[in-house]
Amino acid sequence: MSDKPAIILASGGLDSTTCIAIAKHERFAPLYSMSFDYGQRHRHELSAAERISQHFGVREHRVITIDLRQFGHSALTDDIAVPKDRDERSMSANVPITYVPARNTIFLSFCLAWAEVLGASDIFIGVNALDYSGYPDCRPEYVAAYQRMANLATKGGVEGTLPVRIQTPLLHLTKRQIVELGHSLGVDYALTLSCYDPSDDGRACGHCDSCQLRRRGFAEAGVADPTRYVGVD
Repeated sequence: MSDKPAIILASGGLDSTTCIAIAKHERFAPLYSMSFDYGQRHRHELSAAERISQHFGVREHRVITIDLRQFGHSALTDDIAVPKDRDERSMSANVPITYVPARNTIFLSFCLAWAEVLGASDIFIGVNALDYSGYPDCRPEYVAAYQRMANLATKGGVEGTLPVRIQTPLLHLTKRQIVELGHSLGVDYALTLSCYDPSDDGRACGHCDSCQLRRRGFAEAGVADPTRYVGVD
């Protein structure tokens, strides 16, 4: 067994699932995954994250419950409509209303605490700076700043015994390249869910920003899209 344990921030979506496949391919082991039940409208992603973790033989998958609806101000945690059918320019013009305030900072902090307990230096997160829909906490500057902070804030980081590395293998890839990479690693994307506004039975809407970026990625990669969309059998 490898002595390179790693934690993957697992949303159940295309990007985080590709990160799990990359970590496994690069022989990080054992693998751990963490998801969050934070009051999001698209809670079907939690079921996806669970089945994906099982599929990849993750040693332990944890679901952390926190209620970000207390703060709201996001279409994912508040009574605000999810934007639909926007073009690419509109998606990246401003920080979108689907941005959840400080979400990645909160999530990474939980991962950081667990990593220190597990003796894991590496935390994988599927952030993407090219097809990132304008989220401030998906930028290279953010990731670099968080890693610096993490190494100032943990016992292992300060003592130099457990340096923190925030692994972002998808950071500079397009959705097409991510799909191509995952496809080459044998990822079954039928297990995943990326939609911000799925139906009650877990079908993707096909029209939110996340769905549109995902659909475009599959189309440009020439890979069949296995997503279950509303209105499509």
